[in-house]
Amino acid sequence: MSFGKLYSYPSNARTTSLLVVAKTNKLDVELVHEEPAKGVSAEYLKINPQGKVPTFQGADGFVLNECIAIAIYFTAQNEKTTLLGKTKQDYASILRWISFANTEILPPLGSWFLPLIGRNPYNKKNVEVAQEQVLKAIKILEDHLALNTFFVGERMSLADIFAASIVGRGFQFVFDKEFRSKYPNVTRWYDLIANQDTYKDVAGEVKYIDEAVKYTPPKKEPKPAAAPKPKAAPKPQEDDDDEPAPEAPKAKHPLEALGKPTLALDDWKRKYSNADTRAEALPWFWENNKPEEYSLWRVDYKYNDELTLTFMSSNLIGGFFARLEASRKYIFGSMSVYGESNDSVISGAFLIRGQEFQPAFDVAPDWESYSFVKLDPSKPEDKTFIEDAWAWDKPLTVGDKTYQHADGKVFK
Repeated sequence: MSFGKLYSYPSNARTTSLLVVAKTNKLDVELVHEEPAKGVSAEYLKINPQGKVPTFQGADGFVLNECIAIAIYFTAQNEKTTLLGKTKQDYASILRWISFANTEILPPLGSWFLPLIGRNPYNKKNVEVAQEQVLKAIKILEDHLALNTFFVGERMSLADIFAASIVGRGFQFVFDKEFRSKYPNVTRWYDLIANQDTYKDVAGEVKYIDEAVKYTPPKKEPKPAAAPKPKAAPKPQEDDDDEPAPEAPKAKHPLEALGKPTLALDDWKRKYSNADTRAEALPWFWENNKPEEYSLWRVDYKYNDELTLTFMSSNLIGGFFARLEASRKYIFGSMSVYGESNDSVISGAFLIRGQEFQPAFDVAPDWESYSFVKLDPSKPEDKTFIEDAWAWDKPLTVGDKTYQHADGKVFK
């Protein structure tokens, strides 16, 4: 009999442990593929408005998100389970290690290896900071496991399964031979858990790497070979001082074909910079906006569950803006970090020349890390979102959770 559906994707670190527990307790759970980085379905957003994974929907209609809650729920289906410990202190300790892995290891681990494999923009300093954070947390595990075979008690618990699914991403990409020699207790423990039959059935055979993955800069497209120049006829002596031929004109930006708008974007940028946003700038914008010349867009970062420190998230926005430089004449916008370290989102609103977002944004190599939704300012909720995104004085609500404004940047 079906127990329910689990919405996520197979390689998601927060999902592996859920599938292992489901298999251990013989729960018939169907994995429904939803991958936020590639866009989620409209049906899924009805179940989880945040669009994050994992989410569980029981056969009885019960819906539960947040990976730790789902892990406890799955485990508790077996009333005789030993995975939740024997005592209340065991249970509390199990929750402690699960929470530690979920908040102290996974976010910086993602910030370490995702840029190296090309999933996130690469910033050397940010990657180094993330690596330091991970190794600091791993040292805590190493010291604990020097005296203990498992995290809690004398047998495997949910803490071991959950933490193994988190650090498994490290062993897959960056925990190489040198790492394993420095952290033998963590390696021994991971090898023990990952080689349990139910774990292997879900995650596959353990494979260790000799060297950590390294960042490889994207290759530049080779310039086409210049056609051989025809042999010039000898010039008279007096022509030796002729000026060089002018360079070929640079390729035009695709939005240049739209012609000159009646609303000069620079006028709005100056008004926004020099006037009070709520009292003067926004009223001016709504009075002068030309919807037939410009469109408004909500832009959200797709990988919010991998964000760590808020200043690093702010740096990510800054890098994105730097790569939009070629479209500066055609874009105005603001993006902000909402929330706090290890629990934040990136969102913003943009004014774009024309009615399509891609010609303005695809000058940035990482534009596909963001989702774009066209806004209609005639709708009160869309107009409010734009004003709040540009004023920086209101929190942002995503689903049923509200995030306070932390930091922001303006592209103008």
